[in-house]
Amino acid sequence: HQCKSSDKVPAAPRPFAESFEETPMLVAVLTYMGYGVLTVFGYLRDFLRHWKIERCHIGREKEEQTGFVPLYQDFENFYTRNLYIRIRDNWNRPICSVPGAKMDLMERTSRDYNWTFDYTGRVVRDVINLGSYNYLGFAENTGPCADAASEVAAKYGVGVASTRQEIGNLDRHEEMEKLVAEFLGVESAMAFGMGFATNSMNIPALAGKGCLILSDELNHASLVLGTRLSGSTIRVFKHNNMQSLEKLLREAIVHGQPRTHRPWKKILIVVEGIYR
Repeated sequence: HQCKSSDKVPAAPRPFAESFEETPMLVAVLTYMGYGVLTVFGYLRDFLRHWKIERCHIGREKEEQTGFVPLYQDFENFYTRNLYIRIRDNWNRPICSVPGAKMDLMERTSRDYNWTFDYTGRVVRDVINLGSYNYLGFAENTGPCADAASEVAAKYGVGVASTRQEIGNLDRHEEMEKLVAEFLGVESAMAFGMGFATNSMNIPALAGKGCLILSDELNHASLVLGTRLSGSTIRVFKHNNMQSLEKLLREAIVHGQPRTHRPWKKILIVVEGIYR
């Protein structure tokens, strides 16, 4: 067979590599200096609050409750009192629309350096949403996602009222798992409801003592907790770096478990679908 000039030769896949711009030294130094100055002034203001010279608006334990287990630890709240409060107007902004790609915020002002807020009644519209789990657009109240959700709710209801192990397994669940497996090119897939306990409680059911878990270095805290609770040996590979993962896999297969060098019972690779 002779290749013609018109035949297209598929290009070799390039290794995926992520790179991030390093923080300039001047910016890093000024940032740490700013934290240092705010920390020093924070201790000074706490001293003034202790002697009732400056008023503290944050929740604190009452003097008559001495001897009870404290609900507020003064040292733990140091950052909140002295650093976060001063810039709190940038976060926890109340929204007055669906949390879609863009949303509307309620305008507010503060007269006491962000200890309390007053609402002006005005609305800041079409603000870009960068802090939501709405990856697939399910929060929208119009469009294909909203129409599909309305149709499914009319047919199946708004909840299954049980676990999938009992009477909560629907044909839609199995259809989705087959579609995910087909998309990923694997034998099968398993779908769970989203939540912290999903990862932290189910990973120990998949792996245990004598197993090896290879975890991406940027995995969510729920995945990290789940791997630790499993009792498995944990090794971390560089974020989205397949060469780093392959190296750990080869070493795990060749050398096996520490000391005994027996083969691992299971090798579980833990990564996220979407990193924030």
